This record gives sequence, structure tokens and C-alpha cells, in this order.
Amino acid sequence: MKVAVLAPVAWCTPPRHYGPWEQMASNVAEGLVRLGANVTLFATADAVTEGKLDAVVAQGYEEDRTQDAKVVECLHISNLMEKASDFDIIHNHFDFLPLTYSRLVQTPMLTTIHGFSSAKILPVYQKYNATSHYVSISNSDRSPALAYIATVYNGIREADFAFTEEPADYLLFFGRIHPHKGTSEAIQIALQSKKRLLIAGIIQDQGYFDEKVKPYLSDQVEFLGAAGPESRNQLLGKAIALLHPILFDEPFGLSVAEAMLCGTPVIAFNRGSMPELIRHEATGFLVHDISEAVAAVQQISYISRQQCHTWSFSQFSQQKMAADYLHLYQQILHS
Repeated sequence: MKVAVLAPVAWCTPPRHYGPWEQMASNVAEGLVRLGANVTLFATADAVTEGKLDAVVAQGYEEDRTQDAKVVECLHISNLMEKASDFDIIHNHFDFLPLTYSRLVQTPMLTTIHGFSSAKILPVYQKYNATSHYVSISNSDRSPALAYIATVYNGIREADFAFTEEPADYLLFFGRIHPHKGTSEAIQIALQSKKRLLIAGIIQDQGYFDEKVKPYLSDQVEFLGAAGPESRNQLLGKAIALLHPILFDEPFGLSVAEAMLCGTPVIAFNRGSMPELIRHEATGFLVHDISEAVAAVQQISYISRQQCHTWSFSQFSQQKMAADYLHLYQQILHS
């Protein structure tokens, strides 16, 4: 089977630090290669893959800001679409724009909807609803206006995360520094729990960081900046718990699955996909506010780190995700 995997081109695939959609495109591509598929990854020229790489964009536009994002995206997507007949199926990780080509090529396209940035993009998905194939990354993130062929949870590379049985004594916030992700709430949870907090992630909202995060930085609350793959494994594995007090309905939450794979339980606000990722009181706690999160910190030692690892591996591994997608490709091609 010849599969074209279309990655975004904001960041390198796989990303050096941030780039969740690029990371999933990479994990799908590499997982499929191991299952014997003939995979071509369409990504930036600095991407790394065990399959074939096809690139017309040298570097991601978020890493080289001299580029025009729209121009780069058009060059990238059209490069694949002009070669569509070379493939049995196209797996789109690029959101809605590639759908506008889908009726102009004969090759079927499966689109993983990684989330809806705005309700304004929904009309494009609706237009191609009857002629394309959509996959949701959680049941909670499905739009009632669309038809889906399946839900496939994001899968993470098991080899990148080591199980840690004995953690150090700190809480971790791992994610974008943005109001939606709850960095400020994580700080309050740590302060009220009298626990050390490490904060790792890119600053996506500088004003929010300056007002809600920076004033609290101290020996107890430390900001580490963006964390690459090597430090990510260490940070997640050594934490007594990952704090994930999200203030929006998150479609998935990679760091949640990654933390549990390391054996680290997660304390998350009960929104979006969190009930699908976390088994309450078994792999972490689903809470509703800061005070409930503080109480959960006091109970975290009762969570089995081995159970966290086993659960995450069974549900959110690269191996499972790739096999699920391969099954869907076969279903589409034989329908």
C-alpha cells in the first residue's frame, strides 16, 4: 500500500520542541513503515523519516519567520496533490485546506481532525463531508455536523518514554503558556499544596506570562522554557504528578498520555477529552477546580505508577494508532 502522509509545515516533523500535529504525522508515518506500508512523508526538508521524504519547503514557517505562511502552505499542499495518482491513499494532518483539492484528485483522502481552531472552519468540513473520510482524535471532539469513520486516539512513541517507578518531589506543568492551558491555575495548585512546580513549554501569550506567571517565579516555581524530547522524558517521568488544569475543551492532550506512559499520574480539570484519557482514581484525578486539585495532590501517592504506564501503553501507543489507521485505509479502499 502506497500512503502519502501530509504533515503541517509550521514546525519540523518530528518537532524539535513544539508541534503536536507534526508529531502525530511523524508517529503515524513511522508506525506505518514498521507495519510494512510504503510511506511518503510530505513535510519540511529538515524532517526525519524512515520512509520517503518529499519536501518543497526548506524549514517550518514558525522556525523561519521570513517566510509567508500562506505561500509556504500552498506550495506544500499542491506538491502532494499534483502527485496524488502515485498513491493509494492520502492521510491528511493539515486541517481543512487540503480538502479543497479532494474532489480534483482520484486518490481517497482520510483527514484526522486534530481540533477545531474556530467554528468558522466548519463549513469547509461540511462541504466535503459526503466525499471524504474524517477521523476524530477523541469522542468528545466530534462535531454533530460531521460524519466520522472512526475515532483513533493519538499514539506516542513508546521508546521515547521510560517508565519511572520512583519520582522526585515536584509537580509539573508541561504545555503552552496560554490562558487555555491553565498555567496560572497550576501555580496556585502548587503553592497551596506547598509543592515545588516546574513549568515547561513555549510562551504563546507573552502578556499572560508577564502578568500571571512571571510574578510567581521563585525557588518553588521554576520556568524552564521549551523542553525538547530528551528533557521531556526526564521531566515527565520524575514528576509526582502532571498538573493539567485546562480551561477549554481540549481535543486530546498529548502530555497527559506521555506522562502516564512514564508512570506519572495526572491531575486534570474534567473537560474535553480528559475523561477518555484519565481513569479517575486509577491513573490520576479528574477535578473541577483548584481546591479539588489541591486535595488530589494529597492523594497522589495512592495511584499506582505501574497502572498509569500499563493504561497509557494499551490505549495511546504508536503501535496501536498505526494499526488502527492501516485498518481504516483498507476499509476505505475496499468500500
